[in-house]
Amino acid sequence: MKNKRQTCLDQVRRNYPKFSVTERKIADYILRNPNQIIHSSINQLAEDLHVADSTVFRFCKRIGYKGYQAMKIALASEVVSSLQDIHEKVDQGDSVETVASKVFRSNMNALEETLQIIDEEEVQKAVKSLTNARFVHFFGTGGSNVVAFDAYHKFVRTGIAVQAVSDTHMQLMAASQLEEGDCAILISHSGSSKDIIHILNVLKEKNVTTIAITNFAKSTLSAAADIALYTSSGETDFRAEAFSSRIAQLSLLDLLYVNVLMEKGEAGQEAIRNMREAMTVKRI
Repeated sequence: MKNKRQTCLDQVRRNYPKFSVTERKIADYILRNPNQIIHSSINQLAEDLHVADSTVFRFCKRIGYKGYQAMKIALASEVVSSLQDIHEKVDQGDSVETVASKVFRSNMNALEETLQIIDEEEVQKAVKSLTNARFVHFFGTGGSNVVAFDAYHKFVRTGIAVQAVSDTHMQLMAASQLEEGDCAILISHSGSSKDIIHILNVLKEKNVTTIAITNFAKSTLSAAADIALYTSSGETDFRAEAFSSRIAQLSLLDLLYVNVLMEKGEAGQEAIRNMREAMTVKRI
């Protein structure tokens, strides 16, 4: 039988006997207040427990996470899953109106949860990398490829040289042509898509700055990418294809797009004006 994946709380419980007195203090707080953790910064938690920020950071590393934010993302996903709202469960006999309510509420929940876990520092790093890049390529496979093309449609307006292609062979070829100074955004709900990881490995060899957008903090993609941004959504049977997380992915890319335009200032506004002028021939 396949082993059950270790959750954040599982990791805390499993390692508890090995913890020092201070680490047990942090562990006890997490086990008692998981909902509080996902709404707190590392500074707030450290202050509440009267320990140093570095102590909390080392604790997160000890249970297998890159840092506090990664642990918080994993915990948020776990809490959302364990407290799934009845609105996320669609029954066979539901009316169109009821299904509409449940689907829209699920999407709104995904946006609210994602908003709570946005790491401002990581967003700022992503914006700086995108703004200063010589070239930006968006990668995604399956449903995430649709998101990648939506990102391309947005960012082509910024004046930055951007690209997205759909075929996975073409994506690998495109990745092989990027170089240091370029930037790539890799979109994967699971963070473990074989095609995306192949692309990531090529990009790392070329010293390309990589930005991951995924739902899982403990994934191959998030662990290896230079910058990681996370969505938070609990997928249920009727949303097995990560519908709600796709809404959150699109919103994260909107956030990056707006901030990049603000960062570019007048140059960004000039790019928008040029685009609008060029498009006038398409209007009647």
